[in-house]
Amino acid sequence: MTMTMKKRGVMMGYLSRTGGVTAVTFAIAMVAVATSLLSPTVVKAQVRMTVPPQSEAVALRGATIHTVTNGVIENGTILFENGVIRAIGTDVEIPTGTRVVDVSGKHIYPGLIDAYSTVGISEIGSVDVSSDVNELGDFNPNVRAEVAVNAESRHIGTTRSAGVLVTLTTPGGGLISGMSSAMSLEGWDWEEMSIESAAALNVNWPNPNSRGGRGGRGGRGRGFGPGPQESPPTYAEQVQQLKDFFAEARAYRDATTAGEEVRTDSRYAAMIPALDGEIPVVVSADGAAQINDAITWAQEEGVKLVIRGGGDAIHVADRLVANDIPVILTSTMAAPGRDYEGYDGAYTMPARLHEAGVRFAISGGSGALYTNRLPWEAGVAVAFGLPEEEALKAVTINAAEFMGISDKVGSLEPGKQATLLITTGTPLDMTSDIVQSYIQGREIDMNDIQKHFFDKYMEKVRQNRRVVS
Repeated sequence: MTMTMKKRGVMMGYLSRTGGVTAVTFAIAMVAVATSLLSPTVVKAQVRMTVPPQSEAVALRGATIHTVTNGVIENGTILFENGVIRAIGTDVEIPTGTRVVDVSGKHIYPGLIDAYSTVGISEIGSVDVSSDVNELGDFNPNVRAEVAVNAESRHIGTTRSAGVLVTLTTPGGGLISGMSSAMSLEGWDWEEMSIESAAALNVNWPNPNSRGGRGGRGGRGRGFGPGPQESPPTYAEQVQQLKDFFAEARAYRDATTAGEEVRTDSRYAAMIPALDGEIPVVVSADGAAQINDAITWAQEEGVKLVIRGGGDAIHVADRLVANDIPVILTSTMAAPGRDYEGYDGAYTMPARLHEAGVRFAISGGSGALYTNRLPWEAGVAVAFGLPEEEALKAVTINAAEFMGISDKVGSLEPGKQATLLITTGTPLDMTSDIVQSYIQGREIDMNDIQKHFFDKYMEKVRQNRRVVS
């Protein structure tokens, strides 16, 4: 701490000599101070090592393989090379030079996928400079979460230890937050981790029951909003703003397609894949009125809609099914939000949606601190009536299909990435252990900050026992 205070004094002295502290410079200084305070040593900052790409073929032999899409294979073998699955079955021919790993008695599952996460762009809730989730302004479709991902985040290790190997890292704030990026949780930097740069466009649907409010987990960007004498926009005004922006983006697309000379606008250009139906538009909406209005709007715009949040999704299930609109449930472990709701409303929501025929995925609740709870969010749904195989799909193939990455991850099939778990049982049960994980064929380091501190303080206990004895 003494060294830290000396560093801070030297830093502030230098800044004062160079003509004062600008907002940007001060922010940089505070980041440096926060880093010093939060990381006792540089070496221990992450307590896990990034491993190189797969360099030899690997065959995992003798496990029960849960492919998700093609059933369960008893006493099976999975062969992968250069990060890609080559073969799966009971009679796989193993090439010469392949490293064979005996995993008899174990289970192999595809890596879990969190369809709504802030892992890598949010570190400590009470330290604002460690969060890069929200941007200024209401319309930021050109924001890509991947470029802000911190590959050294401590949350990556704990998330992987829970079996979550792929996240849809998502920005927030404003009416249009930006693009979710599909990230594999292994790599030296965001470029190495990125699976899909712009997987989905995110819209925060306004809340009709609150003046100037947003749907789901939306909100205005930091430092943006009406002045003290300015009334916040009404629900109808916000919806109209959203419609106007999409109309402007569509006009920009049509003009550029026709070869007309237009001024380049990165915001409108970023909208084109969503307007063309190449990527989904994920709308954050919880209330029944919000969901209904979002569906009507999406049909008018002709975009591919996914509802995120879906607190009242069961009340509009018929319309969701009729229009084949999937839902990303943001928590199955939430308390009831209304006095008349039962305690198990969120717990049973997946089972009720499944019975109604609504396609859905389950997320870990967006926060970086909670992504590691994803398997147990699905596990709670199983405890309250959802078939286990459907719960597993909700955190693997369903999430991958909704976000357009099912050709790469989400199930165990030849041609897909070798991103998988070796476990002692279902990863949806917290009594199961994840023995080892592979991401794109890399045998990853299974250490994390929680395991590090467990070992550290168990050593303290052992030392104190010796002293007492």
